[in-house]
Amino acid sequence: MTQTRQLFGTDGIRGVAGEFPLTRDSVYWIGRALGHDLTRVNTKARVVIGQDTRVSSRWIADRFLQGLASVGVETRSAGVITTPGVAFLARSQRFDAGVVISASHNPWTDNGIKIFSGDGYKLPDAHELAIEKEIFALLQSDAVPAPDSTPELSSLPGEESLRQAYVRWLAGAVSTDLSGLRVAVDCANGAATAEAPELFGALKIGTTFLHSSPDGQNINENCGALHPETVAWFVADQLGSFDVGITFDGDADRALFCDANGRVVNGDAVLLLAAREMQSRGALANATVVATTMSNMGLELALKRSGIRMLRANVGDKYVLEEMQRVGATVGGEQSGHILFRDGEATTGDGLLTALRVLEIMVRTGKPLADLVADLKVFPQTIRNVRVREKVPFAHIPAVQAAITAAERELDGNGRVVVRYSGTEALARVMIEAESKEQMDRLAESIVGSIQSALGT
Repeated sequence: MTQTRQLFGTDGIRGVAGEFPLTRDSVYWIGRALGHDLTRVNTKARVVIGQDTRVSSRWIADRFLQGLASVGVETRSAGVITTPGVAFLARSQRFDAGVVISASHNPWTDNGIKIFSGDGYKLPDAHELAIEKEIFALLQSDAVPAPDSTPELSSLPGEESLRQAYVRWLAGAVSTDLSGLRVAVDCANGAATAEAPELFGALKIGTTFLHSSPDGQNINENCGALHPETVAWFVADQLGSFDVGITFDGDADRALFCDANGRVVNGDAVLLLAAREMQSRGALANATVVATTMSNMGLELALKRSGIRMLRANVGDKYVLEEMQRVGATVGGEQSGHILFRDGEATTGDGLLTALRVLEIMVRTGKPLADLVADLKVFPQTIRNVRVREKVPFAHIPAVQAAITAAERELDGNGRVVVRYSGTEALARVMIEAESKEQMDRLAESIVGSIQSALGT
């Protein structure tokens, strides 16, 4: 039977800062377990670490560094930097691993630990499981963690040269003059505040920055990619002042947009415009895009009209990447704004890179963002969450399976039904797409009701 991970979720280890698995002791043991894993292969292993702007990120990073140092791992800190910035540094400067302390779009009270291998890719599930076993072995041992005070291992402010290397790489990838654009950028009071101003300044983009004053507790608070309407309202309120709005999440591995009229443009739309532009210059390998089970059916149809096939992976950008590598695709991503470009050196979703690619496409084509995605007809979509007592396979519950089958039969290819369990919570997620809102709501309610009756708390 396949073993399931208990600590690692779809994007690293997450939890409430100060509670297991993010206590001072457990973070130390997690760092030590990773160090053991690395030194088995290279006794002189080196790790680069970065963090977002949460008040807890500093002590978690410091404690993690102590765990690594306890087994002889050499460490360097980039300080506050985006998650893809750490992935870039890991691969470009030949570190054995990169570590990011961040909970992405979650509230400031949460935090997390993301790990990249030396090639800049997130660890495969099997590797995470192996590290997890060692973590639990250390937690259950009689060993005593090192004292929580090692001043020479402070993670902040970090090395400015490391952050600058990442910014130079991003700026160097731009081959189009972007200086004529007027852009509003929401940094989510997160990691993007450390690099976005320097990057956009280097490219001479006319930029107004929003939510770029982190205080440790305001990351993602009514701003950022979880609230794309915030930058959209700002752009709409100053109609005619901006060509586009951009918004990042807390660690800037995703980006969402709004057009000049303040209409939100999500990750599905970005996949469409990026795939078409790449196809036009022969860079869309195998005429294929990889999305997820949550991407709207409207994207699939719009791509099909352009002669592009769309494959669906499980939710999570690491699973999108695995499918991209399997089929040789050069672009993929999620509706939430994680976009992966594999026609260059990037190994993970990068919000800053995505923003630059969208701006370049606007300038190259001479078209506003609204025109580039004008033919994307979005099917009405709803996602309903149902709290459950246990995660019984739906196929084993006749009433639930009957509701799902009835919905699929009624839609008959003109919509979609996706029912799955959350990977991190005791929730069933019911996603319905249909040609009308009435049909969508009715079918969703039928399936939700059947799950509540069988498994509801």
